Amino acid sequence: MTTQKQQTLELHQQPEMLRIKNSGMISHVGSPLLNEERDEEMTRSALAAFRAKEEEIERRKIEVRDKVQAQLGRVEEETKRLAEIREELESLHDPMRKEVGIVRKRIDIINRDLKPMGLSCQKKEKEYKEALEAFNEKNREKGQLIARLVELVTESEKVRLKKLEELSKNIDSLH
Repeated sequence: MTTQKQQTLELHQQPEMLRIKNSGMISHVGSPLLNEERDEEMTRSALAAFRAKEEEIERRKIEVRDKVQAQLGRVEEETKRLAEIREELESLHDPMRKEVGIVRKRIDIINRDLKPMGLSCQKKEKEYKEALEAFNEKNREKGQLIARLVELVTESEKVRLKKLEELSKNIDSLH
């Protein structure tokens, strides 16, 4: 499993590889320099968009984690306060028995609510990790396909140049 630093490094190296492989290509549309600049700009913008998405995902993950931690902290404080209240109420005599029962029911309700919240948090964190893994896998696959495409284009150009040279020789031999 690669780290985010390694993935970022790979993304930086992929445009370099494309630029190196594309530098020998000649376009029908314009000069190789303009195409190279356009390709570099597209690569930079795609990389910037990817980084922005990664930062947004990380920021949201941290926000959710912070919210959950804050809520768990509040719940723990509430539980402690409720335990103290329960002890105080138990120390009182019969006139407070009804209130004690109410507070105990509230504690039980909060405890029942806490368990699914914790499970939900764990489930969402697992889903996030799976989604991130799938995203990274697709990105790696895309990089491999781009590299293969560049390879095929380069090979195609070589074959076309060779054919053109053969045709040129055939034409020269006819004269």
